Amino acid sequence: MFMGEYQHSVDEKGRLIIPAKFREDLGAGFVVTRGLDHCLFVYPRKEWETLEAKLKTLPLTSSDARAFVRFFFSGASECDLDKQGRILIPGTLRDYAKLVRDCVVIGVSSRVEIWAKETWEAYSTDAADSFAAIAEKLTDLNF
Repeated sequence: MFMGEYQHSVDEKGRLIIPAKFREDLGAGFVVTRGLDHCLFVYPRKEWETLEAKLKTLPLTSSDARAFVRFFFSGASECDLDKQGRILIPGTLRDYAKLVRDCVVIGVSSRVEIWAKETWEAYSTDAADSFAAIAEKLTDLNF
């Protein structure tokens, strides 16, 4: 399980350090793709295959389903860690998430998310302000 928040920077070549606590669980050949809210989603191979199987069940006749699958898969890139624990994030993904320098890498249960620091700060401030209201809407959760 992935959890926690870590601050790192993208270097001039587009490389980002993956927190040491995430590296073993990500394993080799993990997948980075466009996520929601203008961040990147990072999936271990097994989680990616599970998600892929679920997305294959979406109806081909639904334009929303086709659009989502296109968006999700067209941005996907298989990545490996280098000897320093970094990944090379493709330029199209860096552009999508506005990753220029300062980043936040967070663990979200079965995936890792990579955010531009400014985007994460704005998002987390908004979410914190409405956390109680969001929790009330998710009636199946019992804290």
